[in-house]
Amino acid sequence: LGSFCSSMWGCRKRHSITKGSALLAGDGKCVICDSYVRPCTLVRICDECNYGSYQGRCVICGGPGVSDAYYCKECTIQEKDRDGCPKIVNLGSSKTDLFYERKK
Repeated sequence: LGSFCSSMWGCRKRHSITKGSALLAGDGKCVICDSYVRPCTLVRICDECNYGSYQGRCVICGGPGVSDAYYCKECTIQEKDRDGCPKIVNLGSSKTDLFYERKK
């Protein structure tokens, strides 16, 4: 999560029972620390992040998801898997959308 620019943040809303997906290139990579070591806990995302065209998308980049996303053992021990929905949200595009919605 630290490798993204300042306009990208995690959703962090309360997650539901929906499984998060990952790209084939990110298969086995922890969504928090980008580690490939010991994938442990299945990622759960909130209903808003899995609604409509966002359904089945990669948790990290938003591309089409191929496999399930996981937290590594270390992030599970530190309880980072309980922080909420880990989906990356681009605040820059959200602010742009809000600007054009207000302009209408």
